[in-house]
This record gives sequence, structure tokens and C-alpha cells, in this order.
Amino acid sequence: MKKLALHWKIIIGMVLGIIWALVSSTMGWSAFTINWIDPFGTIFINLLKLIAVPLVLFSIISGVANIGDPSSLGRMGGKTLLIYLVTTILAISLGLLLVNTVKPGELIDKQSRIDNRINYEIWADSQGYQIKDGINYLKDPKFFKRAQEISDLTKKDLREVSVSDKIETAGKQKESTPLQPLVDIVPDNFFYALSNNGLMLQIIFFAIFFGVCLLFIPDDKSGPVLKLVDGINEVFLKMVDIVMQAAPFFVFALLAGVVSKMAGNDIGKVIEIFKGLSWYSLTVLSGLLIMIFVTYPLILKGFVKRIPYAGFFKAMSPAQTLAFSTSSSAATLPVTMECVEQNLGVNKKISSFVLPIGATVNMDGTSLYQAVAVIFLAQLHMIDLTIGQQLTVVMTTTLASIGSAAVPSAGLVMLIIVLDSVGLNPAWIAIIFPVDRILDMFRTVVNVTGDATVCSIIADGENMMDYKDHKSPTETFDLDS
Repeated sequence: MKKLALHWKIIIGMVLGIIWALVSSTMGWSAFTINWIDPFGTIFINLLKLIAVPLVLFSIISGVANIGDPSSLGRMGGKTLLIYLVTTILAISLGLLLVNTVKPGELIDKQSRIDNRINYEIWADSQGYQIKDGINYLKDPKFFKRAQEISDLTKKDLREVSVSDKIETAGKQKESTPLQPLVDIVPDNFFYALSNNGLMLQIIFFAIFFGVCLLFIPDDKSGPVLKLVDGINEVFLKMVDIVMQAAPFFVFALLAGVVSKMAGNDIGKVIEIFKGLSWYSLTVLSGLLIMIFVTYPLILKGFVKRIPYAGFFKAMSPAQTLAFSTSSSAATLPVTMECVEQNLGVNKKISSFVLPIGATVNMDGTSLYQAVAVIFLAQLHMIDLTIGQQLTVVMTTTLASIGSAAVPSAGLVMLIIVLDSVGLNPAWIAIIFPVDRILDMFRTVVNVTGDATVCSIIADGENMMDYKDHKSPTETFDLDS
């Protein structure tokens, strides 16, 4: 077992967790699973939430501040960031279009979704969240008996589980104006925002503002701050690494608990969960493949006509293959740089500037997956997110993608932030855990392909590109190096 790669250990943990959930549902042990195994899954989620906020804060500050000289934020830097932003928004929009068209979360048994909805309302009340769509199943006599059964299973008293006056009052306290969402992004107390996961947009705003300001002060003043930020960022990345080493055990507990809560003692509901998960996977995969084979080639053709469709993929195939196998755009970066320089003819001055920025801020695959995942989980729990709430998902996903580390499964940590931003339960990430690894491999291919596309556009615009369609990538690269 010690020689197994971590992702295989996590997959084994997931499989064992699902098997345990099936056995416990069949044997009527769901209450034992929820009381004695599920708490370790909660600890896992708490650890990820503990790390997520400071990781985003220091990753964004480091990413923005390491752009370098403020003059780099001029014409070329501005174009680079703008195109990366546009491709990210396109990816998220594509994801939202697909998930709202296919509606994978609605393709399971209605009774299972009603039970999920009741569980959501119980959780929302315990956390002090306002019910998103204003519907309250816990107060509906038609669902009260089933709600009581679920409440008994999770050891909660329904007499205390209702949307309290406190929440209703809180929802009415803030007067809304057309620009209220914009006002809400700017914090009046940064330390308060740090203590509230629901205010992640405010933390992201502060991080970008802080990083930009570091660029405009002398190096002797900004240098020590940047070293401190980079050092702290490395500490939190190491925390993620340590937590992920224990992930196989935690994932077992998390999946066993979540599936038991959703299925109770009914094994049929477990099958329904995985039916919905299959549709979710197909939706995400469709979006990722459209980005790779349609969106990026169209964007590239619009700006750089001399690179043929097949020629681009021939040139980038070594980097794409490595990205698929490692699930890390950071690990793939050296090969990506060689591909664009030697096969696409991009000048090294361009590639060394654009690609490292892309490895930090361009997470198109991650953004698309997060947008689909949030809406899918909402559909699975019969939560109808409004256009405004979906726009919040777009904004949070776009900005949080800047803070996603270019390492395997970092998007899963960021997904906690996106779920929190719209008041959904972060523990729901356990539902999509079983298929995360394979989708992560495709997401990384999207990210690397997007980096190469933007790099080619910038190089052509700066007349620093000499593309010749005669080199064979297989002659140039050693993927084992």
C-alpha cells in the first residue's frame, strides 16, 4: 500500500466508503455510520475550510505581486490578463449553459431529491443560513412525517428545526439596491470577512488590491513582504499536502457518512445518487471537451490564422499528455513552455511571461467544473438558484480560480469557497468525490491548452512568433525528464 500513488489510495478509500454505505444501508446500521464514522468526514471538511481561506488570500497576493515590474501590467500584461479573464468567463458560461440544459441533478428519483431538500433545510437552519428560494419543506404538513424520520436519523429535534425569526429578520435587514452586489464585494472590515466563509469575494478583492499595491512600491519595501507572503503560501500548500496524505481514510468516512445520510436504510437511493453522478460527469466532460476541441481552436483561429487546427494539437500533444497524467499544470509548465517555444515558434520572452501567469490565474477547466458542480448539487437538493445567485457563482468561481494552486485536486478545495458563497453545504463535495480524479485529469488538459492558446495570441500580436509546421513533437521531448 505504501508504494501506491495517493490518488489510487483515495480511490480505494472512496470505493470502501461506498461499499460500507451499501452494507450499512442493507443491515440497518446507518445510525451507527452517522454517529461514529461520519464525524471524521466532518473533520476533513473542517480542515479543508481551515486551509481554503488563507490559501486563497496568500495565493492571490503572491500571484498578482509576482507579475513583476508594474510596467509588465502595461500593454502586454493587460492583454494577457484580459484574454485569460475572457476564456475563464466563457468556460463558466458554457458550464452553466450545459448544466441548466441537461439538469443532471433532476434526473434522479423525486423522493430522493425531497429527502435531500429536507436535509439541506435542517443543515441551513443549524448554520444560520437563509433558505435560498424561500420555500420551506419543514413547515409543510405534507412532508412533516418524512422530515421527522430524517430528523430522528440525524439526531435533531424538528421542534427546533425551522427557518427561525432570526434568519427571516436577517434577510430583511439589508436594503437592496441595483449596485448592492458591487457594494458587497468591498469589505468595510477585512478581519470580519476573514472570519466568515460567506464573504469570500471580499477576501479576494482585498488580496487582488493588496497584490497590485505591492507592485507600485519600491523593491526594498515590497521584497520582504513578498517573501513573507510566498513563505506563508508554501506553508498552506504543505498543509494541503499533509491533509491529502490522510485523505484516503477521511474520504472513506466522508463518503460513508454522506451516502448513509442521503440513503438512510434504503439501498435504492444509493443507486439513484450514482445515476445522478453519471449524468453530472457526462455534463462536465462534455463542457471540458468542447473547450479543448471547439472553443480554444476558434479563439486561436480568430487571432492567429497561420496555425492549423491539427498543427496546434500536434504541437501541444506532449504537454497535454503530461497534464492528463499528472493533473498538475504547474508540473507540466516546463513541457508547456518547450512546446510553445519549439513547436509553435513563440519567443521565449513571451512564453516565460505569459505561461507562468497562466499557471496561476488561468483555471478554465477548474472554473467550468466548479460552476457545473454547484448547480448540480443545488438541483440534487431541489434548490432553485436565481439568476443573481448563479451570477454570484460566476463571479466567485472566476476570482477563486486565481487562487487555485496548480496542483492535483486544488479545485476541490476552492469548490468549498464557491459553495459557501451561495449558502450551500460544503460537505456536499463528498457526493462528487468518486469521479473527481478522472475529471481533474481532463480539467488540467483544458488549463494547459488554454495557456498555450493565450500565449500564441499574445506572441502573434507582438510579432514574436515564428511558426513552422514541420517539427515533430515526439522528436523534441522526453516526457520522463
